Amino acid sequence: MDAFVTAIMAIWNDSGFAAFTVGNAIMILVGIVLLYLALGKGFEPLLLSPIAFGCLLANIPKTGFETDPGVMQVILYGINNEIFPPLIFLGVGAMTDFGPLIANPKTLLLGAAAQLGVFISLLGAMMLGFTVQEAAAIGIIGGADGPTAIYLAAKMAPNLLGAIAVAAYSYMSLVPLIQPPIMKLMTSEADRKIVMEQLRPVTKFERIVFPVVTTIVISLLLPPVCSLIGMLMLGNLFREAGCLDRLSDTAQNALMNTVTIMLATGTGLTMKADSFLNYQTILIIILGLVAFAFGTVGGVLFGQIMKVATGGKINPLIGSAGVSAVPMAARVSQIVGQKANPANFLLMHAMGPNVAGVIGTAVAAGAMLAMIGPAVK
Repeated sequence: MDAFVTAIMAIWNDSGFAAFTVGNAIMILVGIVLLYLALGKGFEPLLLSPIAFGCLLANIPKTGFETDPGVMQVILYGINNEIFPPLIFLGVGAMTDFGPLIANPKTLLLGAAAQLGVFISLLGAMMLGFTVQEAAAIGIIGGADGPTAIYLAAKMAPNLLGAIAVAAYSYMSLVPLIQPPIMKLMTSEADRKIVMEQLRPVTKFERIVFPVVTTIVISLLLPPVCSLIGMLMLGNLFREAGCLDRLSDTAQNALMNTVTIMLATGTGLTMKADSFLNYQTILIIILGLVAFAFGTVGGVLFGQIMKVATGGKINPLIGSAGVSAVPMAARVSQIVGQKANPANFLLMHAMGPNVAGVIGTAVAAGAMLAMIGPAVK
């Protein structure tokens, strides 16, 4: 009998139940809620579902994910060593048409203006007691760019990676709910009815030169984001070259899907109870919302300035697309504009600031790395 009890106790002590805590239970519940939002409500299901499942896995004790060699170590290595975000950017570049930005380069300013929220939240986070590196990583949530948020958090605030990633992807999925009230508050009915002229055709030469020149200029200016910008533009070059269709297809589909699984699951694996369940997580969620809201405000406000400067030729709604949630933010501009004027077609015009926002968020991240530097390990 004693041998049986000893065997049972040994099995119990080796199991995850012996080390299971209330915090683990709470985080598993958080993972289940995120799964419900992803699968039941359709909030960014391709990203949120592996994040949620990674959260479940992270809160099962004694798995050895962080110490034993295996696929989980590979995934965590890819998260912590800037491998997955640049590969995601390769796919994003292959999927993105930069034509609207090339046709109307003034919209680059709208993408820059939408970074307002990044710097407001950076200051707010510092006032709340976060270090300058942590504040920078939190502020980048305002760009609504999940891969860039993960990239910067891994370098500047690895202890906050899980909370920052969840906030970034959550607000990306909530773009259709968060942005319209702000857009309507900052524009009049007459503003929303403005019909913009059709964009000029963009030549193939321009489409090929753009990613090459952009890579060289931004990488020389901000070397820390060379991998992000370089992979984004390489993917776009695959798309536009005309003779690299196989590479473009791989980047857009097979590679993009594979890396998304790895990136999102790895993000979930960082959501351990001991690092996630604290007051800082609540502050990050709030600051992320502030960052995103002010990013929208900055874009629309500068859209108003451009409307006046062009004599009413710019619909200020397209400024809201300056956050880099591609193409969702551009679609929201289209929807809000069309509700005011059914004959209004703003989608292609909004894609200009939308892709500019992708570049702008990466540039903002590079500027922070250059000026502040990564966290000391």
